Amino acid sequence: MNKILCECGHENSEGTNLCQKCGSPLSEEEKSKKIADMRYEGTAIRSKTYNKSIIDKIWNFFSSVKVGIALIIINLIAASIGTILPQEFYISVATDAEKKQYYSDVYGWFGEIYYALGLSDLYSSLWFQILVLMLGVSIIIASIDRGFPLHKSLKNQRVKRHINFMKRQRVVANGVATGQQEQTLELVEQKLKNLKYNVRREDNAVMAEKGRFSRYGAYVNHVGLIVFIVGVMLHLVPGFYVDESMWLREGETRAIPGMDGYFLKNDKFILETYDNDPQGEQLKQGINTMAKNYQTNVTLYKQADDAVPGQADNLQEVKSYEIRVNHPLKHDGYAVYQMDYRLNELKTMIFDLSNKATEESLGQISIDLTNPQDEYDLGNGAKVRLMGYYPDFSGFKEGVPQTATQTPNNPAFIFKMITPETPDGETSFVAIQQTLEPDGENMYKMKFSNVEMRNMSGLMVRHDKTIPMLFVGGIIFMIGVAIGSYWNHRRIWIEQLEDGTIHLAAHTNKNWFGIKKDLDALTSHAHLPQYIDQHELDNNEKADTEKEGKTS
Repeated sequence: MNKILCECGHENSEGTNLCQKCGSPLSEEEKSKKIADMRYEGTAIRSKTYNKSIIDKIWNFFSSVKVGIALIIINLIAASIGTILPQEFYISVATDAEKKQYYSDVYGWFGEIYYALGLSDLYSSLWFQILVLMLGVSIIIASIDRGFPLHKSLKNQRVKRHINFMKRQRVVANGVATGQQEQTLELVEQKLKNLKYNVRREDNAVMAEKGRFSRYGAYVNHVGLIVFIVGVMLHLVPGFYVDESMWLREGETRAIPGMDGYFLKNDKFILETYDNDPQGEQLKQGINTMAKNYQTNVTLYKQADDAVPGQADNLQEVKSYEIRVNHPLKHDGYAVYQMDYRLNELKTMIFDLSNKATEESLGQISIDLTNPQDEYDLGNGAKVRLMGYYPDFSGFKEGVPQTATQTPNNPAFIFKMITPETPDGETSFVAIQQTLEPDGENMYKMKFSNVEMRNMSGLMVRHDKTIPMLFVGGIIFMIGVAIGSYWNHRRIWIEQLEDGTIHLAAHTNKNWFGIKKDLDALTSHAHLPQYIDQHELDNNEKADTEKEGKTS
């Protein structure tokens, strides 16, 4: 690494603008400025020094403030797009086909495009996570690039500064104290301590500062944001975040998605409605009945310790609970919410195997629509094989029956009917109000006889281990905002030469009114020469010049 040698003899790293020992300007650009650039105390910043290797270019890209702001804006725009329509985890459907149908039915062509582009699950998408990751990388690199050099510079501040450093501060004073000169520095020290400054003295020089910690406010913000972003990205790590939905039919026991080792049984679904006559908005919206309460009485089970995943034998009962809206079942950090319900879902369909000519029945079969058997033996030499089952028949595609979902909304079957008279079997396709005989005229048919219904409950499973981390990240961020907003870093340098001349310089990162108020009190108490604000003088001179130009 190249070194820059100051006239005071101190070796500074390449890229340093102000000597870290005496404060003299080192670069030609810095020397040309009337007021020193004190943003990073003139220290060398890696992104402003190196630009040769690919690592340097990547580092410089992510350390750029412009890039950081652009990433924040892009993330905000992307996140806002995800709020145009409800995300998938807010809708009460389970399968992808149902989700696609939901967006199409509710939001029309816009919903179809929204779903097709993946915006309905935006916050879990890979590209959005990459955007968040890039923002996190930008914050980390920018913090390292500027934070460490700044901390090093503030930690190693010298009391005595070069005259060029003093003259190039915004607020300066030069002259002779009007009081007893041998007591000037003692009076300065006394007053600055009274003003709550941290005072250091070296020979005939005094340096005072307060509020140094406010310089770290922005970096505390960065730490809070990084913790928050890490918490958001942990949603993708298995075990940290669960947001699953499940439909549970009455009498059914199923494994709880995302809650390994636990099963839930729907003992009973209860729907209570108001018995008032529809009126007002209820009539306008065409709602005849309003739900007063809907709840699912459940039993929570846990697998035995030696059970394999999915094994439903020897379940151990944990607890029974009545899940109602806003009264979830809670256990082991998980919560199961009541989200939706469906009434009168098809449970069982009963068919007669009968002769088409005589209507003579050879027996009945009862098909459990959620767990159909491959073959049903009627016990009299007749049996029915289930060759195909389509729970939600949606039509034919190239002659093959299709199902939209696995929910038995519109069941259809392909039966192979075997009787003593037809030992080779006859094939029949049976759907609601539709029967096809692909092999020609059959002797027998499957005649619909009866149906059994049941209710189904829509439940949401939630588990989030990242909430404490998000909470901590938010608190850290707000602490950083408070530090950076309500405090400021003030510094005053004073040196008294042997002939009694006083050189004074002052700097603050904000609130110049406040430091001038301190300087007024200090000047009055220690009889110092009056200070001037070079920035204000320049502005006044420019304003006078412009005014003269307009009047001439």
